[in-house]
Amino acid sequence: MRRRTSQTKLQRIDGILSQALRKRQVPFRSEDRRLIDIWQKAVGPQIAAQSRPESLRRDVLFVKVSTSVWMQQLHFLKGELIEKINALMEKAPVRDIRFSIGQLPASSGKQEAPPLMPLSPGLLKERDKKMIEACLASLGDQELKDILKRVMTREITWRRSRERKYP
Repeated sequence: MRRRTSQTKLQRIDGILSQALRKRQVPFRSEDRRLIDIWQKAVGPQIAAQSRPESLRRDVLFVKVSTSVWMQQLHFLKGELIEKINALMEKAPVRDIRFSIGQLPASSGKQEAPPLMPLSPGLLKERDKKMIEACLASLGDQELKDILKRVMTREITWRRSRERKYP
């Protein structure tokens, strides 16, 4: 039978709880929740979906990122991000951001695809229709042809609508 060793130093319960919750990636302090909210406001929904602030220590914000590509892109935006975060922070300013690659928790709600823009038949010209047919003529797979035709039609329609909005 093994002898139980008594712990020489007692641990605080808040330290134990924070460590357990952090392992499960649950924000446990109001500071952590506030930091996540500030990050989401500063970077926008697209970047916030691929990154998450971990902690703020000694004016350095530690951020977990989903992939190396996102990490590289955020390095390029670091100066701008620091300015935006400091504008939203009430306390001590952030002087640096350190990024690391890691597993991000799944978002609580399912993110739906943005609704498709309705097609306006008047925006697609006859020469556009002929160009689409000419591009797709060499394809043998009918399903692929249909998909590409929809994509090309939607793209041309979108560009035409943009031309009308911004002369």
